[in-house]
Amino acid sequence: MKMEVCTWPEEVLSAKAAHVGELTPELDKLIADMVETMYESDGVGLAAPQVGESLRLICVDPTGPKVRGDLRVLINPEIVERGDEEVDSEEGCLSCPELSVKVKRNKRVKVTALDREGREVVIDTDDFLAIVLQHEIDHLDGMTLADRLGRLKKAMYRKRAERWKK
Repeated sequence: MKMEVCTWPEEVLSAKAAHVGELTPELDKLIADMVETMYESDGVGLAAPQVGESLRLICVDPTGPKVRGDLRVLINPEIVERGDEEVDSEEGCLSCPELSVKVKRNKRVKVTALDREGREVVIDTDDFLAIVLQHEIDHLDGMTLADRLGRLKKAMYRKRAERWKK
């Protein structure tokens, strides 16, 4: 079932998400709904806080939004290593509509997590997948693209966001 995507400045987006303790049927349903939401919203990544669940859970598919060829579900993902080289990334976000922000990201990251079955996975990647993983893990730490704006641009975006809520 497609879920509603929370938009900035909703509180769930600014909180540090809780560690997932055990894999349950409810968690599996949440994962299925998140994947459907990500694809139907033409996203390449989605974090649980973006659908109102403050849990350390993300789904990503760098081949998306139309191809859907490399789905990865990561439970309790953690960046354990970052490459030295940085790249400028022009990013958008389902939780920050009509906002595009240039972000400095590490070109390469190594991420550890659990998959849907509870098996440990290690992803050592660079370029686009590395950027997507960093973006989604930012959500788990309560950071959105709007939080990366300067004071003036953030205030202007807040006014726009408040108008959308009405």
